[in-house]
Amino acid sequence: MCYNAATKITSKTMFDKAKNLYKLQKQARDIKGKLKNTHIEAEQDGVIVVINGEQEVISIKISDEAMQNKNRLESSIEKCFNKAIKKSQQIGAELMKDVMGDFNMPQMG
Repeated sequence: MCYNAATKITSKTMFDKAKNLYKLQKQARDIKGKLKNTHIEAEQDGVIVVINGEQEVISIKISDEAMQNKNRLESSIEKCFNKAIKKSQQIGAELMKDVMGDFNMPQMG
């Protein structure tokens, strides 16, 4: 088999891409760990919802007062979840922005 300068450049480029992919995967795992350990709390009219950065529910607390009005309670729960999810998405986007910058990738949004 004959190797020339073009073959060496292609091999080096592929090796660099593989290295970058490994680095990206490691950073993604690190971010996932950070998100799992990040707790986000939202409160609305006596309802408190806590989720983690992966949008898994950690806890829900409902005050006695909030229990008195079913329609208001339902609305409060909905608003709490929406607030918490939006905040978790913002946190995730901030963490990903740093990774995208490291790889000179165009940022979304």
